[in-house]
Amino acid sequence: MGQREVIIKESVADSIAEIAWYIESKGLVATAEKFADDVYDYFIKLADFRRSHPICRDPERAVIGYKCIPYKRKYTIVFLESEDELIICEFVPSKNIHW
Repeated sequence: MGQREVIIKESVADSIAEIAWYIESKGLVATAEKFADDVYDYFIKLADFRRSHPICRDPERAVIGYKCIPYKRKYTIVFLESEDELIICEFVPSKNIHW
């Protein structure tokens, strides 16, 4: 109870995998694995239906109704939420979002 269904788009999974691969290519295999696990755990924390999140300040995403939340100040999670599900649409570096 207290959880919405989390749906992660394939492009989000690819983005996380690319970042983890980059970290791994620097010789930090355990860190890359921990990064990916932490991101997916954070998605589950977002699924709490008692919390509502703000609409993105980026005008292009706000028009669509996307909601944004920063992840470790370096990345932004862009998603749609309803009462019964949370759809993660983008996982992008924060510098790529123009406020």
